Formats: sequence, structure tokens, C-alpha cells
Amino acid sequence: MALQLPGSSEPGEEQALASINTTPLVDVMLVLLIIFLITVPVIRYPDHVHLPRQVAQARHPRASDVVISVTRDGRLYWGNSELAGRAQLLQRLRVLAAQRPQPRVQISADRAGDYAPVGAVVDACRQAGIATLGFITEPPAR
Repeated sequence: MALQLPGSSEPGEEQALASINTTPLVDVMLVLLIIFLITVPVIRYPDHVHLPRQVAQARHPRASDVVISVTRDGRLYWGNSELAGRAQLLQRLRVLAAQRPQPRVQISADRAGDYAPVGAVVDACRQAGIATLGFITEPPAR
């Protein structure tokens, strides 16, 4: 008994099928779709973070605190004296980091200024080894 394909005229003559069986392709695509539907929410939202709630407490500056001010146009001030640049800032911070106990460094930045100069001050503090760094802010209007 021989296999006879549709469209063949004689029992011994075989013809190639011109159509593609798409069922395995559809099965693979459905499996991939299910995998993506399961993994995409995990990738987008890895963990829900519950931040602690705490009322901000005002800290009164100590005499040993160092205030570094960043103006709107990016100039740096150490207390009331203007710094020549980042190199001078880093030099002063290294001297400050060597003191024991180490004084706190507080950054005061203009709210309308760019973030880049403030980031440079934070990076300089990290490079110098400053342990305590804070930001001076104004309390919200009531």
C-alpha cells in the first residue's frame, strides 16, 4: 500500500507540497509571547520599595561645620571666600578630611542653578574622604 498525496494522478508518483505548515511556528510564537508577558513586569518593577517616613528635623549648625556654597552660575564659595576652582576645593577638603574629629560639610546651592556644579562638589567630597555631607535647605512655606 502506497501513500498517495492529494493532487497526485498516479499511485507511484510523489509530489512536493507547496504549502508550509505554520502550526509549529504559531506554537513557538505563543510560547514566546507568554514568556514575555510574564517577564516584562518583573523587569520593569523589580521590587516595591517602601521608603521610611520621618519628619525632617532642623539641625543647628556647629562652629566646626564647613559650608560650601554653589551659586546659580556655578561659582564655589568656602564660607565667605570664593574658591578658584575644583582643584582648590579638593585640596581644602583633603585637609578637612585629615582632621579628627572630622567636621561636617554642608552644601548650600541655589535652587535655580545647574545640578552639575553641585554634583562636582559631592564628587570632590567623596574623593577627599569626607564622612558626613549634608545639604542646606529652606523649610517649606506653611
